[in-house]
Amino acid sequence: MKKRFGIIIPAHNEGNFLSQTLDSLLGQSFPPHQIIVIDDNSTDNTQEILSAYCARYSNVQKLYRSSSEYRLPGAKIVQAFNSALPLLSEVEIICKFDADLIFPANYLATLEQHYTENSKLGMCGGVCSIEKEGGWIVENLTNKNHLRGALKSYRKECFEAIGGLREAMGWDTVDELLAQYHQWEVMVDKNLIVKHLRPTASAYNKQAQYLQGGMFYRLRYGEVLSFLASAKLAYRKKSFSLLRDYIKGYFKAKKEKQSFLVNENEGKWIRKYRWKAIRRKF
Repeated sequence: MKKRFGIIIPAHNEGNFLSQTLDSLLGQSFPPHQIIVIDDNSTDNTQEILSAYCARYSNVQKLYRSSSEYRLPGAKIVQAFNSALPLLSEVEIICKFDADLIFPANYLATLEQHYTENSKLGMCGGVCSIEKEGGWIVENLTNKNHLRGALKSYRKECFEAIGGLREAMGWDTVDELLAQYHQWEVMVDKNLIVKHLRPTASAYNKQAQYLQGGMFYRLRYGEVLSFLASAKLAYRKKSFSLLRDYIKGYFKAKKEKQSFLVNENEGKWIRKYRWKAIRRKF
């Protein structure tokens, strides 16, 4: 029996991209069971676009949510996602997709095949590409084995095992780590290339840079591992000043004794997992 996909798409002022995203999902060779788009306090024509699709397609639903206008990553987008979870009906695969993506026509069919063939697969997705000099190249902001937050999918049992998504920056790292902690597999299919119409963080406000360092603290990385992770991320983004911001964010979170995103046992496992990955590279 084919698995039913429930897709949740948070959208804040996505009028320039939303139609392309919905068209690519509605044109899939394996159609989604349900698409829920959250209009997260949009001030553009997002609402009008959504209404038109809801009138045409019975599997498209909309939900309005009032929130901040800032595109600060983390809590805002997960809060929007979580607001739609009660609307999902009889789905086996839960997807959190961004509203500025164009999916290849075989995207859901390929995910469905992966989940069917591997009962231990808890999370799966493709990779994001961005337009550059007239062509499309794979985004290179994170580890190639990291499943980007823009196009996450979860087997329902895995999603429940990890306790859903954390309403904080770093949620898309926490979920993968906890999935593996609970002995689920995570897969990135590099042949599934999704077009990302707006480069990551192009509209984020500056506070996000400090939240990144704070996220390392809240994941219980410790100082040395947090420094290495900060340096790696700053290098990928080609900005030494980001390293300074990340470190400031770490110690700010430590001073404020911000709440951890994982418990002590999970944190211990995460540190061991990260150090093992570092040793493998050397």
